Amino acid sequence: MRIDSHHHVWTVARGDYGWLTPDLVPLYRDFGLADLMPHLAAAGIEGTILVQAAATEAETAFMLDIAERAEIVCGVVGWIDFDAADAVARIDAIAARELVVGLRPMVQDIADDDWLLRPALAEQCDAMAQHRLVFDALTLPRHLPRLVQVVDRNPGLQFVLDHFSKPHLATGEIAEWKKDIASLAARPNIVCKLSGLVTEAAPDWQVGDLRDAVDHVIAQFGPQRMLWGSDWPVVNLAGGYAKWFAASETLLAGLGKDEKEAIYGGNAARIYLSSRGRHPSCR
Repeated sequence: MRIDSHHHVWTVARGDYGWLTPDLVPLYRDFGLADLMPHLAAAGIEGTILVQAAATEAETAFMLDIAERAEIVCGVVGWIDFDAADAVARIDAIAARELVVGLRPMVQDIADDDWLLRPALAEQCDAMAQHRLVFDALTLPRHLPRLVQVVDRNPGLQFVLDHFSKPHLATGEIAEWKKDIASLAARPNIVCKLSGLVTEAAPDWQVGDLRDAVDHVIAQFGPQRMLWGSDWPVVNLAGGYAKWFAASETLLAGLGKDEKEAIYGGNAARIYLSSRGRHPSCR
């Protein structure tokens, strides 16, 4: 079963997408599952993981309302206020929702680069591990040394690194990123999403511009610890769903059939669904 492990939906009028401004012309409109379905059909994708795009619990409720009416959505990665005094109680509450498979603090947008090292996060990570929720890490390259520490401190919690941590592909300055990725990949409780790369590349990107980073992650994490995601509709800023899917096919062409099946769905089913007692065939 093929699973798109990372996409969004949004309704602009909801008003809590602080990053979504009118100057982002390809994105500044409503995007729903009906817009996504033709892309999924073309790529042979049978299930998805819907991921938060706003740092509000209201948006998580909005996503769950959509997901509960759509068989294509296998799981939801939501958001809770990790800085709230009752954050653990909020984790307990959201974990009771059947379709919630993970949580994603938007680390890339947090002003304090050391946010990941807050003592309070330990108890929150324990709660997530207890409920078998995945910690989706939306980080930038500078956060990776801190993320390594958090992953080490929480061996019972499953982490997913979104978008390769957004390496600086447009400038080609990825040497330090490579070192940090190698360090992170040595930890068994983290996997990496093959997603969000084209929006980090130059506007006229070619497949070759992504090759070095992708080959490095394949070498470090291995195909059994990688998940494919579209990052739709954000991918519309850099060519769209079909172009990114075709590029992924080229980048993974050297892998075996079983390895590609793992990246395109098997690993997502194992990481997000099986751990929560969900059947990989969704509903």
